[in-house]
This record gives sequence, structure tokens and C-alpha cells, in this order.
Amino acid sequence: MKKASLLWIDLEMTGLDARTDKIIEVACIATDWKLREVASFQENIKWSKTLLEKKMTGEFWEKHAKTRADLIAASAKGADLASVEQDLLDFVAKNFARPSKNHPIYLAGNSVHQDRKFLEVEMSQFNALFHYRLLDVSALKIIFSHIYKMKIKKPNAHRAEDDIRGSIDELKQYLAKIDGATAGKLAKSGIRNA
Repeated sequence: MKKASLLWIDLEMTGLDARTDKIIEVACIATDWKLREVASFQENIKWSKTLLEKKMTGEFWEKHAKTRADLIAASAKGADLASVEQDLLDFVAKNFARPSKNHPIYLAGNSVHQDRKFLEVEMSQFNALFHYRLLDVSALKIIFSHIYKMKIKKPNAHRAEDDIRGSIDELKQYLAKIDGATAGKLAKSGIRNA
């Protein structure tokens, strides 16, 4: 039985411009609505070392030189873009019900709109599977940090799978805060939480 409801995704790219930069690494974790993991996927995309070294320049990559070197090395052992997209299509087919009005598949993650821009350009068939709405944890980050002064420290590895796991954990912490507040209000009102 296909139990997944959310497709958590994170891409590592050479930069942030979907028109000119390239996806280097993709990771996905399929979860149900209770954020229980159903399956995971990770793969690197093969690009020439020359291309990556040319594109991965500037202050960000200077600050993250080890990650840059690791991603370039992983890309050398990666698969071509079309093969990775097909593997992603197979991953979704295996773990999700066929997308429909009654069974939409939502992309989830932190600032996942940015990842979606790259999917639109580089993996349009895969991108077409997903509902136009996104579950973006960064929206909750803004609310909880400004209204409730709640800051959650996420791993800063800049590797796709680690970043996804950090996003799922972050959402769990926000939901726990909401559940705790709701339970407290219900207790004060004399209503039992079902």
C-alpha cells in the first residue's frame, strides 16, 4: 500500500539562478501526514568538473569550501540528469498514490519554492506530478521566530538529505508547540483533547 502523502525535497545547486545554475544533488524523503518516513532517495547529478568549478564561486562557496569539494567529487560519480529524473518518477510511483484531485502530492521543505524553480527548468516531468501548493517550513519559521521568539537550530551541512531531515525535525517542533498550546487551552476550558 502506498502510504506517502508528502514529498520532502532538497536540492543542492551550483547557485540560486534556475536559468543558469545546475542541480548537483537531490534528496527526497516520502512521509505520511504524521511525518513518519516511508522511503528515501538520494542521488548526485553528473556535470563536468570544469563546469562546476566555474559556477561554484563566490563568498558562499568560499565559506563552504569542504562542501563544495564534496559535491564536486560526488557529481563525478553521479548519474546524468535524465536518469535521475526517471529514478525520481519511479520513486514517486512506488511510494505515492497516483496524483489526482483527491490524492494530491505536495512538495515539502524549507524554502521549497526555490527548489521548485529548478525542477521546473531541469526536471519538468517530475515537477508536473506535484500540486501547486507547497508545504514550506520557512513560513512557520518566520511566524514562530517573530511572534513566539522560538528559534530552532538546524544542521548547516548543505547536503540535501541532512537538510531535509533538519526540516522535518523543525516542523515536528513547531507542531509540538502548537499541540501543547492547544492542549493547555482545552484543559483550561474543561474540554478533553480527543
